Amino acid sequence: MPIAEVTVVPLGTEDTSLSSYVADCQKVLEQESEIEYQLTPMGTIIEGELDKIFEVVKKLHQVPFEAGALRVSTSLKIDDRRDKDASMSQKLDSVNKKLQKD
Repeated sequence: MPIAEVTVVPLGTEDTSLSSYVADCQKVLEQESEIEYQLTPMGTIIEGELDKIFEVVKKLHQVPFEAGALRVSTSLKIDDRRDKDASMSQKLDSVNKKLQKD
């Protein structure tokens, strides 16, 4: 299943703090039933079908505009592995197993 990392950044706002925008984006994600997501300090990881990921990212991109931002920069990275099943938890488990071998 595809895994994506998305970062939505409003530009040219009056405040350097972004946490209110992040919180508003998380509220959008809470309404989505066909994806899994995980907030990180630098973005959000989304797991789901590729079309759904694009749909959700489009919604997230709109959040700062709805809060008054006049410019938004959204970065999206997608890991779409087709040779075996992958998930957020599987990727973390794989690294943790390698760390335990040391």
